[in-house]
Amino acid sequence: MFKEIYKYRNLIAELIKRDIKKKYRRSILGMLWSMLNPLLMMLITAMVFSELFRFEIKNFALYLLTGQIMFTFYSEATTFAMGSIIENSNLIKKVYVPKYLFPLSRVASSGVNLLFTLPAMLFIIVFTGHELSFNILYCFISLILLFVFCLGVGLFLAAFAVYFRDLFHLYGVILTAMNYATPIFYPEKIIPDKYLWIVKINPLYYFLKSFREAVYANQMPEGGLILICALIALSALIIGITVFKRKQNEFILYI
Repeated sequence: MFKEIYKYRNLIAELIKRDIKKKYRRSILGMLWSMLNPLLMMLITAMVFSELFRFEIKNFALYLLTGQIMFTFYSEATTFAMGSIIENSNLIKKVYVPKYLFPLSRVASSGVNLLFTLPAMLFIIVFTGHELSFNILYCFISLILLFVFCLGVGLFLAAFAVYFRDLFHLYGVILTAMNYATPIFYPEKIIPDKYLWIVKINPLYYFLKSFREAVYANQMPEGGLILICALIALSALIIGITVFKRKQNEFILYI
């Protein structure tokens, strides 16, 4: 598989470029929206939750933005990957291309968009006077592991979306549930003990927590937390690859 990825590296690069161009086609500001969008969303949400609900969170703007960045990447990467086989059905029917390259390219293009949101995060850190040190670089560990997790989930979803088109609608509901089950805009301490398990069975909780430890708490994430993230990411990737590999030969019959 890794040999094939290297062999088709130029195709992957072209697919990523195509996805990015498609997203910002006819847009005047183009990729600048990758930085402006999280800032504007953070500003609106911060006004609602910091003023109306008055969550006692130090530097709520940064706390909120870190959550939005992680969830937006997961949501975009997995949703795009889910439809990647169906959207490229014409190409799949005409020439042989390893089919997993399409979900991979969609997750990778979302990863590129994610990188463009990081300057917005740095701007908020500097603007709010939040402590900044080299510990922030540890956030890339969380981002890399989240990328692996998204790829595994994306492969799994892409395989089943070919057979069950209702999955697109169902997954939208699941994302909404995950959004509220992840402490993005509220502090973890307000969750009653009897409902805490709901948050802790959500994989995004651990990726976000490790990311915030590096960016928000300005410290190296705990080794145990990184281990949990790594196990979740690798498990998702193994399951995703296994399911996709078993189903891929039947795609041509349904697309």
